[in-house]
Formats: sequence, structure tokens, C-alpha cells
Amino acid sequence: MDVRKLAKEYKQYVIELRRKFHMYPELSLKEFKTSQLIKEELDNIGITYISVAETGIIAEIKGKGKGKTIALRADIDGLAVTEANDLEYKSKHEGFMHACGHDCHIAMLLGAARILNEVKGELSGTVKIVFQPAEEIGVGAKEMIKQGALQGVDGVFGMHVWSDLECGKVCVKEGPGWAAADVFTIRVKGKGGHGSAPHQGIDAVLASSAIVMNLQSIVSRELSPFEPAVVSVGYLKAGSEYNVIASEAVLRGTTRCYNEEIRKKFPELIERIAKQTASTYRAEAELEYIQGPPVVVNDADCSKIADKAVQKIGAESVQFQKISAAEDVAQYMNKVPGVFAVVGVKNKDKGACYAQHHPNYNVDEEALEIGTALHVQYVFDFLNEK
Repeated sequence: MDVRKLAKEYKQYVIELRRKFHMYPELSLKEFKTSQLIKEELDNIGITYISVAETGIIAEIKGKGKGKTIALRADIDGLAVTEANDLEYKSKHEGFMHACGHDCHIAMLLGAARILNEVKGELSGTVKIVFQPAEEIGVGAKEMIKQGALQGVDGVFGMHVWSDLECGKVCVKEGPGWAAADVFTIRVKGKGGHGSAPHQGIDAVLASSAIVMNLQSIVSRELSPFEPAVVSVGYLKAGSEYNVIASEAVLRGTTRCYNEEIRKKFPELIERIAKQTASTYRAEAELEYIQGPPVVVNDADCSKIADKAVQKIGAESVQFQKISAAEDVAQYMNKVPGVFAVVGVKNKDKGACYAQHHPNYNVDEEALEIGTALHVQYVFDFLNEK
């Protein structure tokens, strides 16, 4: 079976779907219209499904015999970004945009579902089609798993379009590829006073500033230089007036790494530095540390299947660098073996050269045919291998 030829037949169908979803972006856990559009398309195709997690959907295609079960996953939420592109299919929801390619993910998976449903007699097993909400806030995968997305599943496959990789290229290399991403909050308590008499107060701004600087020593002095890691503070709020010594401050930040052992160390390291730095300035500090998505680790065997699938559909298999962004597809892959492909959509000549989450983000839609074909080819190879 020529999978790429089948994907080419539905190329325009997938492009039109992507543009439809692009016009109606919705925030995490509020993807009601998106979910409805997906269900309407599944009804048109003739694929049965159930609704879960309010806006999530699990569909199923049964092939011949019992065989294995593979889950294909796409995320469906948009972002609070105002689109700057001048397109016919520009976002109609003011202040919101599909600035991360999830519209592409939905369309490619629906295209693959349509093809797989037509050729299901040639499948030796079952395909679960998972449309997941709330990836952007890192909670959707857990909820989908809780409601049965992985029940009876032997493997999982997903993909993410990526603006730093040229259209036509795909990365499915084994091992860690996307970072674990956690969130921390540090609350600093000092003592208020008059700006003209700082010695009478305990300055929370000064203590917080020192904490921000000292946290940088975690990566530079406490972790191996051979282990990529990030500690970033993106939020610092303190004070009420220019001449008032702030009595309280709040810092919020994130950690990123590809090593679970390092991830386990972060809370202790951050807490020690925050508390001891604050005490140097006579202040106090308390840490709240929340774990987000874990590291995305591509299974070795699944990566080999995917690499062959990439070659079969005529795309270029490449070894792309690790991505320090996080993806909660890792929650599925922590429970069953899987692979998460990075599909290139970059094309400067078409203006597809802006980073994910940028208001001018766009994709080379030629990549949609590649993604659709890769879904289908991987399913066949995974289910039919001995």
C-alpha cells in the first residue's frame, strides 16, 4: 500500500480542516467548539467515539483480528495570543490564536483517521484516536488517561509541528527529546518601612533580587556541565510605592531538564538557596514546587519503527536537537512505550519562520501531508510487525 499516495489524495482535505480549526482557537479546558467540529467530522467519516474530560474525544477503529492496539494522540487547545497574520483563515476569536500548531495536529489526525477507516480491513489490530484538551497547561493528558485513553493500549504515537525544523524533515530519534517542566513559587517575607529609613525595615525587594541572582548558580555550579538544565524566574512582584520598603514579594519561575534525577534535586536546591539568601537580608522565604510534564523519552524500538516509516513515506529523517519546551504526551509514554515525532514546518519563502507562540506563527502546509502519512504508516508498521 502506498501510504504517501493516499495522503496526497486527502492533502487539500487536511489543509481545509487545518484552516477551519485555525479560525476558532480556544483556551485549555474551553475547547467546546473545537470538540464539536471534531465530532462532526468523525460522524461524517463514520468513526465511533466517546466524549471524555468535557472536551476530549476518544475514537476507535477496529481492524481485522484482535492484534495490538495503538493510540494516536493530538492536542486541541489554542493560546491567548492575538494573531498578527493577515490571512483568509485568520483567527475569528479576538485575542486567541493557534500559535503552536495544534490546529495542524487535529487536521493531520483526522486525515489519518479517514484513511485508516477506509483501509481498516488491512489492519491487524485496533487504533485509538485521542483528541486531548489542555496540553498548554499540562493537565489534559493525565485526565485523558484517567478516563481510559490508554486502556488496552500497547503503544502510543504523536507528533508536533515545529518552526525550527525545515518542512520535509522529521525527527524520531530515541531517548529524551522534550524537557521536564516544573513550576516554582517563592514567597518572601520582610518588614515594611519608609524608603528614607531602610534600616528600620526588612527589604523584600532586595532579598528577592538576591534570590533571583543566586538561583542561577544551580546550573552553573551545582549541576554537571554535561547535563542541560534551566532555572528561570519570569515573575517578580513586590512593593506598592517608590518610597515604601516592601514587606512581601512573590517570585515565580520554571525549571527544565532531561534527567529525572536532576529533576528530583531541584526542590531542595531552590529551597536552600531561597531560604539562606533571604536570611542573609533578615527576611524569610517559603517555596512551593509543582511538578509539570515529565521528560518525553522516545522508546528505542518504537523509534526504529518510526524512522523506517519516515523513510517509507519519502520524508527526510534527521537528528534534531533536544527541545527545552515541555509536552504532556510524556504522561502517556511513561505508561506505555511510544514515540513523539517532530515534524518540520519551516519555510522562510512562505513566511513560516516565526517561533511557536509568536503572533505571526504560521506553517508550510506541505508538512500536513507528511504528518498525515506518517500517522498512517506508523500504525501499519506497528500493528503488523511480528
